[in-house]
Amino acid sequence: MADTAGRFGPYGGQYVPEALVPALAELVDAHERYVLHNEDGFRDELREHLRTFAGRPTPLQRADALSERYGRDIYLKREDLVHGGAHKLNNALGQVLLATYMGKDRVIAETGAGQHGTATAMAAAHLDVPCEIYMGRVDVNRQRPNVYRMRMSGAEVTPVDAGSATLKEAINETMRDWAGSVETTHYAVGSVVGPHPFPALVRDFQAVIGEEIRTQIRDEAARLPDDVVACAGGGSNTMGTFAAFVEDERPADADSEGDATADVALHAVEAGGSDLGIDEESGVAPNSASLSTGTEGVLHGALTKLLQTEDGQVVESHSISAGLDYAGVGPELAELVDRDRVTPATVDDDATLTAFHRLSRLEGIIPALESSHALAYLEETCGPDADATDEDGDVSDRNDDASGRGGDVSDRGGDASGETGDADLGDLVVVTVSGRGDKDLETVLEETDRRDIETAPDVEVFDG
Repeated sequence: MADTAGRFGPYGGQYVPEALVPALAELVDAHERYVLHNEDGFRDELREHLRTFAGRPTPLQRADALSERYGRDIYLKREDLVHGGAHKLNNALGQVLLATYMGKDRVIAETGAGQHGTATAMAAAHLDVPCEIYMGRVDVNRQRPNVYRMRMSGAEVTPVDAGSATLKEAINETMRDWAGSVETTHYAVGSVVGPHPFPALVRDFQAVIGEEIRTQIRDEAARLPDDVVACAGGGSNTMGTFAAFVEDERPADADSEGDATADVALHAVEAGGSDLGIDEESGVAPNSASLSTGTEGVLHGALTKLLQTEDGQVVESHSISAGLDYAGVGPELAELVDRDRVTPATVDDDATLTAFHRLSRLEGIIPALESSHALAYLEETCGPDADATDEDGDVSDRNDDASGRGGDVSDRGGDASGETGDADLGDLVVVTVSGRGDKDLETVLEETDRRDIETAPDVEVFDG
């Protein structure tokens, strides 16, 4: 949890222009009154919108084919079935509704892949609040269907041409708008990033994911899971999934027979891209692995782990998944990794594409490329070819451990060829499918055509 200054250990805080300090103070007060203490029945009204408009609760589904493949029970949290096709609507509904309780008559937001922009536009239309979305020109052009969906919901979409014309510049432009319109406008941040109280506010709106998993897995299996796995970019899906389990950590000196505290391991899977390094000269990182390889710095109003050069210049990140393509990560997630409560891992683009096709074929579910990173992690840690070499050069077999949890998968560092961190998956695993993959089909077609992906379908039916 954050302290009163919005710090998670050394991370978080408020690194903002003076003009935004009163607006953040007002938001801290609104978070405390409406979100945490349900003043004026805010949480009751939000719960009703989540039920009737967003379609919650979403199912927790046993994945029979994956369970057979991996020799353990695999459950999928189906956030792809939220109205709009992704978990983003949980937070968007909360923030737009909060804006109305605060007396704001306009909502602005930034978006990269378009999912948060679409969710905010839909929530604003549902609650009849004017909405403007800032989006980098590059993202506008590669996410045309989502831009059209925002416009269909009545939102104004403003392209941003500065810099690389992607998410980072869109956030900068949204901040500039907010600095000049704070009295009438609420900035609906899309992830657990930014200055205090946004990381806690967004986490609290997304926490419904983990709260539902906790109830549903007890109904299904009569116990908590051994492991919870989620993809990580900025971290909204990750913290939404993990928040309900952070306290389920068995003390190191606990008696394994007598201690009633459940031990739920948490795994955050990042985009390893094509390489985990940074090209200092070009200022580009062919990955989005801030938790695994980032260093401390300030980005968009908060101290966190981010991808930067040795001189402190924030670099351009990369992911085959536009939704994970961000050079930073939420400060709470950075702190949880520092104290070993969350295990970070990376998988590369090839493994992600393979996982995308595998889930589609085995389970009939087309996952978002973001979610495919978490699914690839399963294959890396407990699939048929998951034997790995530990730091001493020994090959370990994760399926031989009689305790029901596997052996070690060591952090192999260096390139992006399936970095799985210190994985040790147990008998009962929950993976959050953060969104559906329809939006990614154009990218998947293009990227699959460049590779030899065993799990991909034949497309010889196309003429060219």
